[in-house]
Amino acid sequence: MNAIPSVNLNDFISNDPAQKQNFVDAIGEAYENIGFVALRGHFLDDVLVDNLYVEVKNFFNLPLETKQKYEIPGIGGQRGYVSFGKESAKGKKEGDLKEFWHFGQYVEDNDKLKAEYPENVIVEELPEFNKVGKEAYKMLEKTAKYVLRALALHIGLKETYFDNYIHNGNSILRPIHYPPITQEPKEAVRAAAHGDINLITLLMGAQGRGLQVQNHKGEWIDAIAEPDELMINVGDMLSRHTNNKLKSTIHRVINPPKELWGTSRYSIPFFMHPISDMKLDVLEECVDDQNPKQFTNITAGEFLTERLIELGLIKTK
Repeated sequence: MNAIPSVNLNDFISNDPAQKQNFVDAIGEAYENIGFVALRGHFLDDVLVDNLYVEVKNFFNLPLETKQKYEIPGIGGQRGYVSFGKESAKGKKEGDLKEFWHFGQYVEDNDKLKAEYPENVIVEELPEFNKVGKEAYKMLEKTAKYVLRALALHIGLKETYFDNYIHNGNSILRPIHYPPITQEPKEAVRAAAHGDINLITLLMGAQGRGLQVQNHKGEWIDAIAEPDELMINVGDMLSRHTNNKLKSTIHRVINPPKELWGTSRYSIPFFMHPISDMKLDVLEECVDDQNPKQFTNITAGEFLTERLIELGLIKTK
């Protein structure tokens, strides 16, 4: 496959059974073959998107010493600010050429989970930043719920299989700033080749060239969304849970051509995570004689911790 398929969520949430099934078939085929789709018909409206980008740019334009007030030690970067070069891809020593922010879950009906997750960090200098971030978080979470419902049907599960696992899940909204490049990078790129940890990722900001996806032939193809589309990909948790039936695809963000080094790039992924005690054991629906069980049993929380250590966000020494 040499292009990212495009689907419309309105087909799934319509009252037309044929349209709904066509969406399930299309997204299932895409995730079995390349692991990415471009999705329109999501729940983000243009005003919210514009407001979010304004607030995100306002934050990253703050002085470094102001941003560093919001870099919280001891939580593996799960909330607040993570400064330039702190994160690296699995197996890479060089830090990625980016800084980012994390909004996390807004738990309102589960005291145990509320105590488990770090608090969201409030930016005092920008009174609208947290309000707009929360609204975007909720709309992306709602979009992700319906995508997972479609995938549940494709796998042969009950449509609402994922609902209780993602309600109050440990999901993250991550506005990223890739600053202008001021000198020849030695080995670093804006985001080195990697697979995502989570169930699925919904990406805002893939409209310009930069994001690339590796197809099954090992070729890198550009993943460029239309203005009204989100780019959505399978993460390692879902790939593991489905015995690699749904593919977690390696992707990267390349550095721009030298004439564009002076420009910033912004992207805003939403990483849909389940609650930490969800079992990621391989689903029996995804095992047969041709596809024996490939992965050992593990919970989502255990898997996340393993990967945060590999990424350098949790230090073990």
